[in-house]
Amino acid sequence: MDCLGCRIANQIEPDVNVIYENEFVVCILDIAPFNDGHILILPRKHYLDVEEIDELTLSAIMSTSAKMSILLKKTFNPDGITFFQNGGTFNDLQHYHMHAIPRFIGDGFSWSEPKEEFKTERSLKEIKLLLLKELNSNS
Repeated sequence: MDCLGCRIANQIEPDVNVIYENEFVVCILDIAPFNDGHILILPRKHYLDVEEIDELTLSAIMSTSAKMSILLKKTFNPDGITFFQNGGTFNDLQHYHMHAIPRFIGDGFSWSEPKEEFKTERSLKEIKLLLLKELNSNS
């Protein structure tokens, strides 16, 4: 297996800290955690982006994210949980994975505003029309 994510998800890589697994997904501790309990949810099969994932695996990822949220809340009593996933070029593992991060007020993790040069000139109405046009052209 060339994919590191596949090797991690199928526990071929050494020293993988598995927290939970089922036939579709495996949850491991992130090796560079943002906070204690930072978990990655990976499908066992190889996928790069969310739109490639079959419905059963998507359902397993979401139900597992709820289980991990409950587990993290009971274990670490955080102020909240942040879930996120990076696709395409931003997927550093080159295998779909969802982060589940226990969050605490003042932990430094934040959503930032886009840089000025990346801000859109379009109105929300224009963006809505573009998206609806594309959505309707594929139905």
